[in-house]
Amino acid sequence: ISALHKSIRGSDPDAALYWLARMLAGGEQPLYIARRLVRASIEDIGLADPQAVVQALAAKDVYDFLGSPEGEIALAQTVIYLASAPKSNAVYKAFGAAKRAAQEHGSLMPPAHILNAPTKLMKNLGYGKGYEYDHEAEEGFSGQNYFPDGMERQSLYQPRDVGFEREVQKRLDYWAKLRAKKSGQS
Repeated sequence: ISALHKSIRGSDPDAALYWLARMLAGGEQPLYIARRLVRASIEDIGLADPQAVVQALAAKDVYDFLGSPEGEIALAQTVIYLASAPKSNAVYKAFGAAKRAAQEHGSLMPPAHILNAPTKLMKNLGYGKGYEYDHEAEEGFSGQNYFPDGMERQSLYQPRDVGFEREVQKRLDYWAKLRAKKSGQS
């Protein structure tokens, strides 16, 4: 399974197909392989190609529906798709960084302006005060802080310059520019 996964990560569809065929010939459970394909799609491809996880889940469903041998073709198709897709582990790394930040900073409260105030007491405590509804803000973006008070803004997700992540980076750059403008930094 590791050889299959690493062949996909290494963008080698031919080797990945070989390892898939070897595993199936050796009696490996196809749904075990399908689970690993889903994992590879989110761990090694991520937002570089957001359709990768859709393809991997579809292969699992096709195999589940057709069984062998026809369903194995869906696994092979997904192996080729994943191996030939642009690769990025930026989401995987960002989530790891987010988990470390959550552990490091503990249970900080969200800033009061983003808390709902369903009771009078909560309203009196300032919950929701100053919240800007982004859809009604200029350019559809308020630039408000959503991190806990006492915690500096974090930059956890660092997209790679590959596949769809190029577009994600453009969006993040745009919002960072607006955030700076709204905070008077530009």
